[in-house]
Amino acid sequence: MSREEPESPEPEEAAGDGPVPSELSGDEPQGKDPDRPRAEPALGHRSSLYFASLGATIDGLQQQARDICNRVTESRQEDQTVLNSFRESLLLKVLKLAEQLEERLFRSYDSYNKLIEERLQELSEVLERVEGVQAELRCICCTIEAAYQDLCLQPEP
Repeated sequence: MSREEPESPEPEEAAGDGPVPSELSGDEPQGKDPDRPRAEPALGHRSSLYFASLGATIDGLQQQARDICNRVTESRQEDQTVLNSFRESLLLKVLKLAEQLEERLFRSYDSYNKLIEERLQELSEVLERVEGVQAELRCICCTIEAAYQDLCLQPEP
């Protein structure tokens, strides 16, 4: 990235306020007392360019991070849209299958109901015939009983 040089040198910063601690910048000889206040020299043209470049790099990285976060957010929103569409499609298919199953069950129930009605009708007819046969048997029993009594009551010759 290229940036133009600032028109004026950057202002001097108080000790410890700069982006790089003075101990690490190499501007001060090692071995001095760190608690003692020191006057920082003004940044030279080369240092100014370095910090401007560093600031631009940091700004670029922050922008890239924001772009990545935005892309991730957009991707998640697209995923959510796809998932919602899939859910709706799946619900429609399940609903159609449930309706088809219900129709098949009703057809099955209907055919079994017809078969049960036929069998009940046949059973009713058989029961009516059994009642008729039972009535005939009662008559036969009564006739046999009467014949037996007649035979038992007759005097012997």
